[in-house]
Amino acid sequence: MNKKLKLWELNRLSPEEFSKQEKLPVVVVLDDIRSFENVGSVFRTSDAFNIQDIILCGITPVPPHREIHRTALGATETVSWSYVSNTLDAILKLKTAGYTIYALEQAQKTIMLQHLKHGIASRIALVFGNEVNGVNQDVIDQCDGVLEIPQFGTKHSLNVSVCVGVVLWECATLLNPALKAD
Repeated sequence: MNKKLKLWELNRLSPEEFSKQEKLPVVVVLDDIRSFENVGSVFRTSDAFNIQDIILCGITPVPPHREIHRTALGATETVSWSYVSNTLDAILKLKTAGYTIYALEQAQKTIMLQHLKHGIASRIALVFGNEVNGVNQDVIDQCDGVLEIPQFGTKHSLNVSVCVGVVLWECATLLNPALKAD
């Protein structure tokens, strides 16, 4: 029998323990995300993958807000975050700090997510765009590359919070020594 674990059996870290552990060297940049629920989901997923930071840009809503809290389930208190009004300013600061910047988008020249392993840097920032318009072109122009998640259906788009989950899992498997394949 494979018994489902109770919440108390999960051995979750306390917020204090979480804040002290070494973070995955990944920064998530949200470029003009409009949905409070998507922002909350990104916080929750970022907590799950132990990422370093979230930068909220442009029209992206910021905590505290009950709609963000409803999906974040407290992750706004555990994941480091900041707000920068202009996404290009955030990108420039990250580049100066030595990050390799990738936009998640469908473009003429993309790197399919499964090929990221061939050139992943030790510190990366991932830019996710607006639910309707995607990542702004001027932001894409300043990125070091564009990543694309392969899709095989008719829509060729994923909800931004789903996209964040897929990409952070891939990054975690590449950057977290405990998850690296043998």
